[in-house]
Amino acid sequence: MRDLKGKVAVVTGGASGVGLALVRLLGQQGMKIAIADIDQAALDATVAELTAAGVPAIGVKADVTKAESVDALADKVFAAYGNVHLLFNNAGVGLGEAQRRIWTLPVKDWDWGFAVNLMGIVHGIRAFVPRMLEAGDEGMVINTSSANGGLFALPATPIYAATKAAVTALTETLQFQFLMDKTRLRAAVLFPGPNVVNTRIHTSARVRPQEFASGNGESKPAPYNTMRELVEATGLKMALTEPEDVASFALESVQADRFWMFPPSDAHNAILRRRVENIIERGDLPIPNMGI
Repeated sequence: MRDLKGKVAVVTGGASGVGLALVRLLGQQGMKIAIADIDQAALDATVAELTAAGVPAIGVKADVTKAESVDALADKVFAAYGNVHLLFNNAGVGLGEAQRRIWTLPVKDWDWGFAVNLMGIVHGIRAFVPRMLEAGDEGMVINTSSANGGLFALPATPIYAATKAAVTALTETLQFQFLMDKTRLRAAVLFPGPNVVNTRIHTSARVRPQEFASGNGESKPAPYNTMRELVEATGLKMALTEPEDVASFALESVQADRFWMFPPSDAHNAILRRRVENIIERGDLPIPNMGI
């Protein structure tokens, strides 16, 4: 999809992080923007920013864990714009699970992680794709996964990795079904990176609904506003990728009709190569990150 001017993009989780960078960049391409987010204040600020820049934009508060909320989002977007050409199922959360063992993690943590990171995408597909198919225009559904889980599992974050593995499999299946049905829609899976992305995903607890409260103290937001602040507070040096770089790569990938929106990385290539070789050889499981 090279010509985006005048077309419509929907971005869930669009008021912060990668989602915010996406709506800004897509607006600069002349697209009409629909922003969905659970954070009303951030949502209002994002809509105000875009409209002040002359970008047609609407904001809808949506909880992607609820099918009815995403259905209502789709109703409002189609009422406002009549169609959707790019659907970024981007909303996601981190679980504060680092270094904890699978058998110690509360069920509510699993429930919340899968409700947002996986079922949020399922709800987006169910709400938007039938109407996009009916419209008959060229379009793309881009689901945000992660190299962590989506391509190989890092042992420090079992819930997050499991949700992202599911997102990759779901998106592959969606693409196969679009092709089998000879539709004008395409699916794509976005892996933000190649480094840890400098967002507020580690502060996801600030928007964690009470129904998913685990009672284990994980619901208190981290005292750092960005991943960079969090990393620097530990005294470590870590290469970080900015959300704007992820958005630029995603835009380039959309215009190139890529399925695998996976930024080049020699380190990731080496991990994937070892993983695939071990699968073919029925060998042991190589650990991509020794921080276990």
